[in-house]
Amino acid sequence: MELVLVRHAEPVRIDEGDVEGPADPGLTPRGVQQAERLAAWLATEGVDAIVTSPLRRARETAAPLVAALGLEAEVDPGISEYDATAGHYIPIEELREAKDERWYATIEGRWADVGGIDPGVFQQQVVPALDNLIGRHAGKRVAVVTHGGVINVFLAHVLGIDRLLWFHPEYTSISRVHASRAGPRSVATINETAHLIATRS
Repeated sequence: MELVLVRHAEPVRIDEGDVEGPADPGLTPRGVQQAERLAAWLATEGVDAIVTSPLRRARETAAPLVAALGLEAEVDPGISEYDATAGHYIPIEELREAKDERWYATIEGRWADVGGIDPGVFQQQVVPALDNLIGRHAGKRVAVVTHGGVINVFLAHVLGIDRLLWFHPEYTSISRVHASRAGPRSVATINETAHLIATRS
């Protein structure tokens, strides 16, 4: 089977104190366009199922593909992001550009400093969730709309990389994993973004 791992499209920023409870941003207008381009691209690939994180930015990214294919998206809490319960959401790209201390905390695994859960706990959440999905969809192509942390952790697991956050998935980027229920996994592509600049005829 093939896992088509997709990072969500560009979300809005939510600063501390802007909302009560966990921040759960939707997409920016540019993010909506990214999601639409993703849907047009993947609609030609014979996707059999769509699975999404319960977070709004992932569900809104999946929505155009759901509509294009006439499928119902399965929502899986196991592929939520490590900071799903944080009271703020600042895109990691903004933190990196500003050299914000929260950027360094994130890449160094000090996720509690940014409202996240322990990296080891997160890994134990993500890997079984995606392994379970593989087991339930033998021989299928499944689009999984999720988050940068989830994609990093699962690809690190497949490739045997110790560092959990080791690359930067672009918004709506596609990373593909070929897998079987018997165990073998292989990473076919990482961070595809052709759909953002091209169309398929």
